[in-house]
Amino acid sequence: MSSPTAGTIKKGVLSQQEYLAPLPIPTGEKPVDMVNMIWRKNDIFLDIGNFNVGGFMVLWFSALFYLALGLGFKNISPEGSTFTLLLGLVVVGIPSLVFIHNLSRPTPLPIRFNRQRREVCVPREEGEYWIVPWETVTAAASQHSSVSQAGKTTSGMLFISFDNPDPLASENNKHWMWGFNCGGNEAAMSTWECIRSYMEIGPHAIPKCNNFERSRANLKGRGIVWGICCEYAQGIWKHLRDGEVGEAIWLILGIFFFGAPVAFMLQTWKLSPPPTLDYPEIIEWSKPLPPEQWAKRSEALEAAIIQREAELLARAQA
Repeated sequence: MSSPTAGTIKKGVLSQQEYLAPLPIPTGEKPVDMVNMIWRKNDIFLDIGNFNVGGFMVLWFSALFYLALGLGFKNISPEGSTFTLLLGLVVVGIPSLVFIHNLSRPTPLPIRFNRQRREVCVPREEGEYWIVPWETVTAAASQHSSVSQAGKTTSGMLFISFDNPDPLASENNKHWMWGFNCGGNEAAMSTWECIRSYMEIGPHAIPKCNNFERSRANLKGRGIVWGICCEYAQGIWKHLRDGEVGEAIWLILGIFFFGAPVAFMLQTWKLSPPPTLDYPEIIEWSKPLPPEQWAKRSEALEAAIIQREAELLARAQA
């Protein structure tokens, strides 16, 4: 499957899709892990996962909204109150069932980006995996807008797709795509820049990530529920002690409006430690190489990066 090259923009009436790779040239945005996708990072590889419990906070807030609205109409319009509560049960209940189902399933394996080999390990079904050259990975920032009585709303995603290197693969096993719901084009670029900067610059070029591997151990044997509650309370107290009242208020509001401690419990339960790729061949593939054996950029990518950096510099000076 031939993909548009980086920099290609496809526009629709209420949509826009901008290709960020191949070739993986700088986006001009700072690397920011918008969706906690970085599960494991070291000098050899970067594990990227797509399991986010942030949806729980949305469900919590939505449930409170419909509950407050329904109870508020109880004395004014009993019929309206009943309708609102039933509507909330449908709007919140169905996504909640889907969320609970996803929680009950094993955590999906991460995709591993090996910067020393400049290759990507893509786990597939039934123990299969692909080893894909880094420079063939396709990334696109997709943005869609909708207009209603409330005004214009914009949402966006980052799509990363991989091609099966096996030329004899069946038609339904030739391509695979991952999507991250991270906001508009700039947010998608910042999310992609985490991966691109790691592969092209190094682990120091991307922001500090959540230490999923050690977060459960950091609870000091107190258990997930009690340990998370204690850490959350300690965070509030620390902000108050340091005079950061605004940050402390946000944490307190997070308890009531977003169920933040419960979300952190679920995250710790599912991602501490995060799953790893335990195939014997991939364990060997993930071992460090002597620097002289590290794979190099292609000449095409080198030239494309130089050109892109010159464009970004000229734009900044304009």
